[in-house]
Amino acid sequence: MSEIRLKCPDTLNAESGPALLEEVKGGLPEEGQNVVLDFSRTRSMDSMGSAWLMRLAEAVRGRGGELRWEHASGDVVAFLDLVKPGLLTRPTPPERAPGFFEATGGSAINMVTELREFWNLVIDTIYWTVLAPFEGRGFRWGLFIDEMHEMGVRAVQIVCLMNFLLGLIVAMLLSKQAEAYGIQIFVADVVMIGFARELGAVMTATVVSARTGAAIAAEIATMQVQEEIDALRGMGLNVTQFLVSPKLLAMLVVLPCLVALGIVCGVLGGAVWGIFVLDFEPSVWFNETLQRCELRDIVEGMTKTIVFAVMIVLVGCHNGLRVTGGSRGVGLMTTRAVVMDIFFMIIIDIQFATLFYYVLE
Repeated sequence: MSEIRLKCPDTLNAESGPALLEEVKGGLPEEGQNVVLDFSRTRSMDSMGSAWLMRLAEAVRGRGGELRWEHASGDVVAFLDLVKPGLLTRPTPPERAPGFFEATGGSAINMVTELREFWNLVIDTIYWTVLAPFEGRGFRWGLFIDEMHEMGVRAVQIVCLMNFLLGLIVAMLLSKQAEAYGIQIFVADVVMIGFARELGAVMTATVVSARTGAAIAAEIATMQVQEEIDALRGMGLNVTQFLVSPKLLAMLVVLPCLVALGIVCGVLGGAVWGIFVLDFEPSVWFNETLQRCELRDIVEGMTKTIVFAVMIVLVGCHNGLRVTGGSRGVGLMTTRAVVMDIFFMIIIDIQFATLFYYVLE
């Protein structure tokens, strides 16, 4: 491999460094040329000179060559020994993109690992929520009350409003279709059945997951990033007992109550359209509604509510505990928790629909 030799100036500093760099760049016409610097006449060298020397080494490496030096003496040797790692370090090659099988295997391993972590969280939560209090191991009743207020009382307004508007929209759309057949009174039946079986539970759980599920994930993720979770473990406190169990029990209490309110508000929203727009007498509309209010429909809606409550809390806590990075990681895990909540909500709803309409029918 060819090389060029250059003599360094008497003093290598901020003034002579740029000139040396330009001389080297101008003398590299060929790809892969090495550069040998002769320090025989160089008597002094400062930090700025060494910085320019490192830029020179980078320029040589960029053309595929290597930088060497000879005949250094005195303080120059000490400076060269100090910056030698930077002069000889080669740039790290770009990372190779994983192949199809590597990517697939990595995804599978990550999925299995996450499922194992989630399963451990489920087992821990069942123990600290159901069994531990009866063994005298304690339960945070004060936090349980606070969580009930935060998850339930403060969510009443938005849950009632959303279900009321949904009931109004459903009645509005159905009445136009029923008008052609003169059966607009049956809109009351459909609104009652729809909210009792599906809409009340699903709409309320969606609002709660976007509000409370995101808050749970963000709270625990922030504690994880700020090492508060590690501090709790260091103090001998169980994280599941301290954080997860009170949230789960509170959600199991408040979500059925919110769903019941949601069903009532959805039916009232449909009644507003039926009474004030379709011009039915209130007694006629509500009598038709109550005739279609069956216990089986209410039980179906409330049963899936219990599963929704468990899912919202566990998914939020699971994503919060898995956070990595800083504030960006908190945001990503919060978004992931809400997306997973809605996805699993649909899957759970499909399972219940299959159970009630094709298995237990």
